[in-house]
Amino acid sequence: MLASAGDASIDQKRESDRVGSMERIAVPFFIGDPMPGFQVPEPHRMIDPTLPEGSPQRRMTILYRALADEVARADRPCVYAGDCLATIGVLAGLQRRGLSPTVVWFDAHGDFHTWETTPSGFLGGMPLAMLVGRGEQTIMAGAGATPIDEHLAILVDGRDLDPGEPVDSSELVHVTLDELQELLPGDAPLYVHIDVDVVDPADMPAVNYPSPGGPSLDAVVSSLRSISSTGRVVACSVSSWNPALPGAETAAAATETLVDALA
Repeated sequence: MLASAGDASIDQKRESDRVGSMERIAVPFFIGDPMPGFQVPEPHRMIDPTLPEGSPQRRMTILYRALADEVARADRPCVYAGDCLATIGVLAGLQRRGLSPTVVWFDAHGDFHTWETTPSGFLGGMPLAMLVGRGEQTIMAGAGATPIDEHLAILVDGRDLDPGEPVDSSELVHVTLDELQELLPGDAPLYVHIDVDVVDPADMPAVNYPSPGGPSLDAVVSSLRSISSTGRVVACSVSSWNPALPGAETAAAATETLVDALA
């Protein structure tokens, strides 16, 4: 069947939105609210649906359903988001394409809380738990995501865990940067998520929850290049710096260095 002119224009737009071999998508929201000053390098496609009043869960359900739609249409999406909850929309979109990825999660924190374990009640501390079916599943179900098995999620670094955060008692694979390459599965597609606070604050300023003692930017870049060399990265996402904090320009440039390592 011949492609229509409309199909051709969509393909041309997708080609223009690429960074390296990946398609850049922006989700300028933090816990369901717009994030002023959120800037993503051009070219990119913007996820900015009209959101209703109501709970953050209700708003994020609509937001990440829209993100899943875009990810499902993309070749190799690279999603820039204001928080780690956007991973729900990325996973949902990949699953719509018939992919069952191993999730490689770079983060200074565990993001593995549920309502029963969280000391703060912060939804942004729960997304990795949600991806493996723990805790509240409202956003997962609304976005159309199916939980993955815990052993298919790899937490890289996770140096700053809260008391009671059940990482060590789970089947989650928790590794250091140096251990990662040996523990990657041999043939599974890989979805790589990077919370930029995994990088030591000396190299990555302007993050909301800095955690000293992390790996250098160069060390994380080297690890990402090793992952990219497998040829199995089907998507990536980055949870960004805070554009309102000092050092945001430095953080933005460092983030692009991370993304380039996967492209």
